[in-house]
Amino acid sequence: MSVLPSIVSKALDDREGPAVFTTVNEAGIPNSVYVGFLHKFGEDKLVVADNYFDKTRKNVLAGCKGSLLFITKERKAFQVKGSLDYETTGDVYDDMKNGWLDAKYPGHAAVVVNVEEVFCGAEQLL
Repeated sequence: MSVLPSIVSKALDDREGPAVFTTVNEAGIPNSVYVGFLHKFGEDKLVVADNYFDKTRKNVLAGCKGSLLFITKERKAFQVKGSLDYETTGDVYDDMKNGWLDAKYPGHAAVVVNVEEVFCGAEQLL
């Protein structure tokens, strides 16, 4: 895992709208969903709340990697890629349930994107 560049941490705070979370199934078919609940955990993890995942959950549990794509208010696009963990207990899950997830959503699990690669447009930052 790698540390998220500070420019990306700042961009997350300036994110506009939902992010796009993409996973791949065992046959190599991609699946993308919009996610509204995205949060940084530490310096090397982004966390997505699993509120209503189905195909995404299956892909994560099968061991795929994933990517998050988001845009800032200044119209700069950022993509973060990495391995995925599906957590239903522990520090990351507790942070999601008791910290930043709106209580009206189920928060079945916290999906952790372990930062491995980062891009701003076509420029690789990490």
